[in-house]
Amino acid sequence: MPPDEKTDVVSDVLETLRFKTLLFGRFELGAPWAVRMPRKANASFYVVARGSLRLQVEGTAKPVFLSAGDVVLLPRAPAHVLDDGSRRAPAASDFVPSQLLRPPTTRLGGTGPLTTLVTGCFQFGVDPVHPLLRAFPSIIRLSTQEGQGTPSLAATVQLITAETATPGPGSALVLGRLADVLLVHALRAQTALAGARQAGWKALADPAIGNALSLMHEQPGTPWTVERLAQAVGVSRSGFAARFHALVGETPLHYLANWRMIRAARWLRESTDSLDTIAERAGYESAPAFSKAFKRRWGVGPGAYRRAPTDGEPGGVYIDT
Repeated sequence: MPPDEKTDVVSDVLETLRFKTLLFGRFELGAPWAVRMPRKANASFYVVARGSLRLQVEGTAKPVFLSAGDVVLLPRAPAHVLDDGSRRAPAASDFVPSQLLRPPTTRLGGTGPLTTLVTGCFQFGVDPVHPLLRAFPSIIRLSTQEGQGTPSLAATVQLITAETATPGPGSALVLGRLADVLLVHALRAQTALAGARQAGWKALADPAIGNALSLMHEQPGTPWTVERLAQAVGVSRSGFAARFHALVGETPLHYLANWRMIRAARWLRESTDSLDTIAERAGYESAPAFSKAFKRRWGVGPGAYRRAPTDGEPGGVYIDT
C-alpha cells in the first residue's frame, strides 16, 4: 500500500465481520394500525417507502417520527412498537415473524392512508464485539430529506423500494447488496455525528488514534507495542495510551489482541492455511501460543472452530418464496 494511503478501518471491520441480511419484507399498512416487535438477537432496519409512522423503542422516553425516505437502524434490536402516529392507532398487536417471509407485500391494518414499509435484519458472522459496533446508539435514523441525506442514500432507498415491490430473478442478491449499502451509510453517519460523544467513533476522526487504528488493521501481525505505535503516529507514549483508551474505550494492546482473534477466526473459516501460518499472520510466535489465546477468546481451539459447521455463506438474503 502506498505510504500516503491508509487502511479504511470501517470497511475492514465490516468485511471481516461479514454481516448478512436474514429477512426482508414489504408491508402496506393502512391506518389505523399498530404492531409490537419483540426483542430479537439481530439488528433490525426499516425503510419508509411511503407515508409516515411513529416508532417507540423500549427504554427510550421519546418516540421517533419517520416519513417517506427515512431509514432507521436498531443495532441492538430492542422490543419496539410501530404505529401510524395518530390517536386512532389501536393497541399494538404482537407481530407474527412469519409474516416477514411472504413476499412481495403483506397487507395489514385498516382502510385509511397507507404507509409502505420495508424491513430486514442484519446478522454478523462473528460476535459484534468490535468497539465501533458496541458504540452504536440504540437508534440510528437516516433521512433522504435532511442535511445528512446524500444522493446515494436516496438512490439506495428508491432501489430497495422498487426491488421489493416487484421482486424477480436475483432479487435476493440485489437486496442483500443494497442492505450492505444501508449499513455503510449508517456507519458514515455515526462517524460524522460522533463529535465528542461515542467512544469508538470519534477515534476515527482523531489524526493520531485514527492512524494507529489503520496501522493495526493494515499490519495485524506486526509486533506492535504501545511505544512503537506512539512513535509511528508521532505522539508520546503516555499521551497516546491515555488518548487511545479515552477515544476507543480500551487499551491499544487489548484492541489489537481482540482484532487479531477476529481476523484469525475468519482466516480459519475461509482459508486452508496451516495453523502455523495463521498464527504468524496474527502476530504470534508459535502455533501453541496462538491456540491458547484463540481458545481463551472463542471458547474452542482453532481446529475445532475450523471444523464446526456454519449456517451458510454470509452476505445472502433469505426469503421464503
